Amino acid sequence: MNRLAAETSPYLLQHADNPVDWYAWGDEALARAREEDKPILLSVGYSACHWCHVMEHESFENEATARLMNEHFVSVKVDREERPDVDAVYMDAVVGMTGQGGWPMTVFLTPKGEPFYGGTYYPPEPRHGIPSFRQVLTAVAEAWRDRRGEIAAQAGALTEQLRRGAQPRPSSDPLTTSLLTTAVSGMRTQFDPEWGGFGGAPKFPPAPALEFLLRRGETKMVEKTLDAMALGGMYDLVGGGFHRYSVDREWLVPHFEKMLYDNALLVPAYLHGWLVVGKDRYRKVVEETVDYMLRELRLPDGGFASAQDADTDGVEGLTFTWAEDDPVPRELLQPFEHGRFIVRGELDSQTRTRLFELREQRPKPLRDDKVIASWNGLALAALAEAGRRLDRADLLDAARALGEFLLGPLSTEDGRLFRTWRDGRAHTNGFLEDYADVANGLYELHVATGELRWLEEARRLVLLAVELFGDEEQGGFFHTPADGEHLVNRKKELDDHPTPSGNSMLAYVLLRLARIYGDDDLERQAVGVFRLAARLLPQAPSAFGHLLCGPAEGVPLLDGKDYVDGRPAVYVCERFVCRAPVTEPAALPQ
Repeated sequence: MNRLAAETSPYLLQHADNPVDWYAWGDEALARAREEDKPILLSVGYSACHWCHVMEHESFENEATARLMNEHFVSVKVDREERPDVDAVYMDAVVGMTGQGGWPMTVFLTPKGEPFYGGTYYPPEPRHGIPSFRQVLTAVAEAWRDRRGEIAAQAGALTEQLRRGAQPRPSSDPLTTSLLTTAVSGMRTQFDPEWGGFGGAPKFPPAPALEFLLRRGETKMVEKTLDAMALGGMYDLVGGGFHRYSVDREWLVPHFEKMLYDNALLVPAYLHGWLVVGKDRYRKVVEETVDYMLRELRLPDGGFASAQDADTDGVEGLTFTWAEDDPVPRELLQPFEHGRFIVRGELDSQTRTRLFELREQRPKPLRDDKVIASWNGLALAALAEAGRRLDRADLLDAARALGEFLLGPLSTEDGRLFRTWRDGRAHTNGFLEDYADVANGLYELHVATGELRWLEEARRLVLLAVELFGDEEQGGFFHTPADGEHLVNRKKELDDHPTPSGNSMLAYVLLRLARIYGDDDLERQAVGVFRLAARLLPQAPSAFGHLLCGPAEGVPLLDGKDYVDGRPAVYVCERFVCRAPVTEPAALPQ
């Protein structure tokens, strides 16, 4: 067992038996690198990542490879879901060096944490023009020994480039609806008219962009995408819920991991699609997806697990695929691999029940039972609104329990948020997205229940986020708190990937609360975010879907509530509907 055995992250624990002398990210690893004058080998992934498992088996479990790593490097393993700050900073570096990114991510750093070389997956043997992992290790070790000055200069230049790129300048141009019109035009250009979604393969569910298009009345693009995803292999027709993404542009073959955040974001997308377009299929997807979340991801304490793995017993998609002789209508079978098939299309309820019962007898993929604050905030918003719109008390009960969990075990004694929780242990201080998503979820819970407590807690978290993450000089919000760990770069995330950025979500909640409380300063803080993003929006509008989705309207809590004919009056308001003012105590409702 190595040092990772003491961690709480299931992803890090998966590597606790590796012969690699792994460290978790922290001062201990950086200090050892300085003391021994060794470069840091940073490996970043997450528990549901198929290729992360592949690289572990091929390289990190290999004794010869581990010896190379232990001799020449201080090796650090990071769960990107636990430390999104570390992941974001070094992913920018990898994209800057190679033009692409992904997981597993492999980055080589100086002992000061400055990146100088990196990539993603490296095979055990040279393949398709990609060097083997051992070749990379040997080449980097030799360069560190023989060309130190060159490496130092390269690392310094790249770090400075990252710092400049992380500080967008606010626009002084007026913020007008022309930004929205330009965004719609840009999305039309990126849209796939045949299969829906944006761009080519692989395709990811563009929930925030669909929400924006729906608000702008672009229902054809929205319907095309919602239909294609619901009828393709990315949607689990048997058990409900969505897989991570499609490897093709037709939404046929999925990457099989199921993430809490995807499902939490697609619930409101389909819910709003049903409300606007009226297709019963969309309501069915919502019902089946929230049922999946409650059945497979909900934990006894009230929180929700992060993900289900893509693999079962080491085989990708084993739980979710079928043999040709299984009782599945043949016209719904889509070939996958190893003689197995994906189910796509539409199932009648009787066939679905029979297939579900058969599938329940199989082994299930591993579940990452780490609770992440921001993703649970997204789930809270989805459950609360679905419960309200569908009149389902069970969803509202689950939402209340989740709200209590977020404000209990996932909060510090002084009311700050932790990032993660597992097996009774909270870990890592919260980031901007945690505060923004949880505040939005609490707000939605208030709307669904009319209970004032949730609104007050949402406002408290928003004000705390402004204090911890705000930038009064340039506007917007940093990803990390002012009193947090200082990495080589302090970023402001503005675009969505794959969840709404912390800035876009916080701006959204700030505007909602500003309207309710009549607080101009909250609105000013939100406008600062829009000014930072204004120049970036036209370049890739589908990446800013959530930022484009400002609240349609707000209801000031006390606007127009005054004396009646000079007499004190009581206003009884529930769910933003107020009764006539009452001036006689005896007339008050009991």
